[in-house]
Amino acid sequence: MPQMAPMWWTLLMILFIFSMILTNSMMYFNMLNKIITINKMKTLQMNWKW
Repeated sequence: MPQMAPMWWTLLMILFIFSMILTNSMMYFNMLNKIITINKMKTLQMNWKW
């Protein structure tokens, strides 16, 4: 059974780390966008009439 060369293991590790960072950043900014829109909705709902 052939084994992978150390260079390929390094490339595979970099690929997995890059995909994990990319996925986490997309999830973070997606949640940040939802939180900002929810906060805007909360502030718009307060209509004070003096």
